Amino acid sequence: MIEKAFEELQIKDDFMFGVVMRNPKFCKPFLERVLGIKISRIEYPKSQETIDISSDAKSVRLDIYVEDGKNTVYNIEMQTAENRNLPKRTRYYQGMIDLNILEKGENYKDLKRSFVIFVCTFDLFGEGRHIYTFENRCLQDLELGLGDDTTKIILNTKGTMDDVTPEMKKLLDFIDGKEPEDDFTRELAEAVQSVRKNEKWRLDYMTLQMNYQEKYEQGYDEGDRKRAISVATRMIKSNKLSLEDIAMYSGLTLEQVLELEKELQPV
Repeated sequence: MIEKAFEELQIKDDFMFGVVMRNPKFCKPFLERVLGIKISRIEYPKSQETIDISSDAKSVRLDIYVEDGKNTVYNIEMQTAENRNLPKRTRYYQGMIDLNILEKGENYKDLKRSFVIFVCTFDLFGEGRHIYTFENRCLQDLELGLGDDTTKIILNTKGTMDDVTPEMKKLLDFIDGKEPEDDFTRELAEAVQSVRKNEKWRLDYMTLQMNYQEKYEQGYDEGDRKRAISVATRMIKSNKLSLEDIAMYSGLTLEQVLELEKELQPV
């Protein structure tokens, strides 16, 4: 697991993006550029919303989750690792956001208009667009919208088309690693530098990285254990090696091999 030094974090790094966008001074104009609208104000229900519908359901941790006070919610996610499952992730996030609202006692008729926005540093669809906007429409009549008030937007910092405003292009270029070219991107660059100098954020980042590392190592150890059991199981079933040899080749202890052999015996 590769850990990036705190001093090297850029706006496109998930942690840095989340910290900077927690300030409405940056989040509001960011949304306005992406959506091409004016937003009067934004509210943060939580600094980083965690949605957990039930004890046995997979929880969703959202990078940025804000409301505008006019019955609209916005979820913004940074994505730097190319992942072809991204479209289904947008579907999952959308569903969990809606379920979270309903869990709080709202009627489905009162579901808020929502935007799920993924900022990608790669072109997910390979069309060269800077922005891909998706809404539910009738296949037989594309002018006919479903009217479910859901929109999913995939941004691409590697776009080549002339399909966004110059301001939006400068924002995407800055996220992609280029130098700031206007007042807003210069303010974002200054915000990044300010976060890098903040010892509290440094500590939070280091703590988060340690938690990730522990989870990674736990998963790795569990994977090794399962592979060892699988190897030992095949060896026991082949009945060609002594239990001592099986322990040596699989990496399990002799006691573990003996226990496994007992479990494999027919009842």
